[in-house]
Amino acid sequence: MLTLVIGNKNLSSWSLRPWLLLRHFGIPFQEVGVLLDTPEFLAQIAPWTPNGRVPALRDGDLMVWDSLAICEYINERYLDGRGWPADIAVRAHARAAVAEMHSGFAALRKQCPMNMRRTPDDYCWDAAADADIARVQQLWRDLRAWHGQGGDFLCGEFGIVDAMFAPVVSRFLSYGVPMDDTAQAFANAIQALPAWQAWRADADAEVEALENPDHARA
Repeated sequence: MLTLVIGNKNLSSWSLRPWLLLRHFGIPFQEVGVLLDTPEFLAQIAPWTPNGRVPALRDGDLMVWDSLAICEYINERYLDGRGWPADIAVRAHARAAVAEMHSGFAALRKQCPMNMRRTPDDYCWDAAADADIARVQQLWRDLRAWHGQGGDFLCGEFGIVDAMFAPVVSRFLSYGVPMDDTAQAFANAIQALPAWQAWRADADAEVEALENPDHARA
């Protein structure tokens, strides 16, 4: 059976991405949780991944690390390509959006790290984070306008591109980020997923008092 090693569900945005993909598509897997930012963390994660970070996937003797690499492996090994849109042009745009998410939006990550139990207050972010927020919403508008006719998600049906942006939905909700109609509709679609609701319930039930946003996995 597949084993997915993840961090705290309240904080670990990188862990959420492959977990959501596996759970949404009904792929059986064993879940191993390790506590972020504890003295035991490095010793606990060391047998699972060479880079000392979550998430990590083990499939038999194969070890895969990095959220996107895990999602790609799941797609090829277990989904017969269904994690990406079937049309080559739509797939190219979905991959471009994922690449932008995977490597960009540093200000948003740093200033509004994932903390699912956080409730909006008077917290303010700077112009750099505001520019990231604007770009994310523009990207979502473009994908929905170009390719969203087949469903409620960014390119129609749920796939890797939606899993990669799901933690941004969490950030927007937790920090009270103003959302346009397209962003709000996408956020609603993500929140309606049974997989999201299961993760959120587990995050709410966590008892670990690890609320330092500087240590969330962006």
